[in-house]
Amino acid sequence: MKQQLIVTIMGGNNVGILSELANTVSASGCNILDSRQAIYGQDFSLTMILEGSQAEITKAELKLPQTCQNHDLLSMMKRTKRHCKQNLEHLIDVEISGDDIPGVIHKVSTLLAKFDAAISALRQKTFTDQDSQKEKMKVKFVASMPLEGDMAGLTIQFKQLLDSLQLDGKISENH
Repeated sequence: MKQQLIVTIMGGNNVGILSELANTVSASGCNILDSRQAIYGQDFSLTMILEGSQAEITKAELKLPQTCQNHDLLSMMKRTKRHCKQNLEHLIDVEISGDDIPGVIHKVSTLLAKFDAAISALRQKTFTDQDSQKEKMKVKFVASMPLEGDMAGLTIQFKQLLDSLQLDGKISENH
């Protein structure tokens, strides 16, 4: 019976480090079912889900921390079950801009959750407007919705939310 392991690794973004980690996973006999990587300045984070037999997953749990220690990386692992790949058939892009006010990300992510939209990426940029000297923001979400999701209802409630916050934005389908 196949087992699954979620692995998160963080540390310095050195050339070849991903190859080294993939080699360790392969040497344990596991497969990488899914992964996400982000680079933050000189550092990176990697989250992946591995699958293998109980013995192979145990081997990965022992070998990955050693590889991480050798490369000054942090690692965290958790066994899981029944991984389902992310729905990439109905993606939406959500963009917001305007004054930088607290709570916007919380309010928008709550609205997306109400429509079963799973957020897969979020990026926020804040800056000082040269003319008004006000703090401004630009936020972008990428989310996946069920194919039968209520896009019209989401769009209406999104517009109402932005109007109440005096922000600009749009939702667009990204098939």
